[in-house]
Amino acid sequence: VQLQASGGGLVQPGGSLRLSCAASGIRIGSNAMGWYRQAPGKQREVVATITSIGTTTYLNSVKGRFTISRDIAKNTVYLQMNSLKPEDTAVYYCKAFNGAAGYWGQGTLVTVSS
Repeated sequence: VQLQASGGGLVQPGGSLRLSCAASGIRIGSNAMGWYRQAPGKQREVVATITSIGTTTYLNSVKGRFTISRDIAKNTVYLQMNSLKPEDTAVYYCKAFNGAAGYWGQGTLVTVSS
């Protein structure tokens, strides 16, 4: 199983980014998927999840600003991030919830700064 995350970068406060997580070796339509983030000096936290039937959940601080979605045909999960804030700065990871530990992507850095 491989999860290739991309789309991170430097953006000004109020800007937008879309992260992508391309999966291979696993069908995203049959598994719950999630986006996590880890800021410097902080624990990794779950940002958004999407179940196999498409139900979504969000961290309170990103509700209304972030949207998780998926393209089953492309086997890719997305995280659309709007109205970004400096506190959203972190390395973002995608995860496939499969088995006891699941599978993690390599992370993509998002920096929100003026």
